[in-house]
Amino acid sequence: MALDKIVHIVALSSIERAEQARACYALGYHAEIYGNYEELIAARPYRGLVLGEDIAERGGIGTLVAGMNAHGFWLPVIATAAEVDPGRVVEAVRGGALDYLPLPLECERLQAALETAIAEGQAMGSAHRRAVHARAKLATLTVRENEVLDLLVAGSSNKTIARALEISPRTVEIHRANMMTKLDAHHAADAVRLRLEAAMGGGAGALPLAARAESR
Repeated sequence: MALDKIVHIVALSSIERAEQARACYALGYHAEIYGNYEELIAARPYRGLVLGEDIAERGGIGTLVAGMNAHGFWLPVIATAAEVDPGRVVEAVRGGALDYLPLPLECERLQAALETAIAEGQAMGSAHRRAVHARAKLATLTVRENEVLDLLVAGSSNKTIARALEISPRTVEIHRANMMTKLDAHHAADAVRLRLEAAMGGGAGALPLAARAESR
């Protein structure tokens, strides 16, 4: 079995989980099952793709994707639902879903969706995983450290940063040193690269950079 032919099934109903697992096995995929988004996120799988129920009361697929990103991993996601509402489809795609399948699953449609998700996941996976890693690092910064990094990315010197933030150059040096340590950056270029990589994964499910471990 190819390492990428693993389907992580998320569904509230145990009957639905079993039926979807059987459908995936019939197509030559290995299936892992989860009762909700939290179980999948806690498991942090790093291979395969997700066949996830679009659970509106849990925030929908966007919440699942954001949760994966926040915990430092990313997998391609196909959304499922018993009733396919156009508004929910749009919201799921904006949230990070690659496809949206009605339940019960139709064999040919499922196979096509899985094959497409694997192909797109292979193409997008490296960039997404770098972006997720970078966002997780950036989320450890304080607001002030992020301000310093933003100005560093813009090409500002320590003196220019000090004037912009109305703090002393020595304080800038302290914030910059702390920021570099948290990012495991040996040079300014490393920190700039992380900021750019964080933006590569794009909007859907992105870990909010405004969410910081502490305030300034």
